[in-house]
Amino acid sequence: MALRKLVEKITKPVEDRDREDLDSYCERLGCDRLDALEPRTRVRAAGEIRSVRIVPRAGAPALEVSVSDGRGSVTAVFLGRRKIQGVSPGRKMVVEGVVSGTGRSAQIFNPVYTLL
Repeated sequence: MALRKLVEKITKPVEDRDREDLDSYCERLGCDRLDALEPRTRVRAAGEIRSVRIVPRAGAPALEVSVSDGRGSVTAVFLGRRKIQGVSPGRKMVVEGVVSGTGRSAQIFNPVYTLL
């Protein structure tokens, strides 16, 4: 039995192991799963920052932060911001707010956030 687990661990792709580790980390925090977000509901979601970009919206800057928990992702949009100290790819973050959109286009505007 132990040999089977060892062989499985060695042969499993690194991306799959990382995804499982991130998923279990987010579950321990007691946050909502990002693949099951419903629009217009208040959520508390955790995950790893995948990308950070500045996008102009109506002439003003907006910082878009993509957060993934290994199953799904959500984009946290900070209106009027160009940079938030400490927000960078690879860092873990908890965001709280109301979800706008579903699936790949799920967004949370001006969320309350905690850097982990």
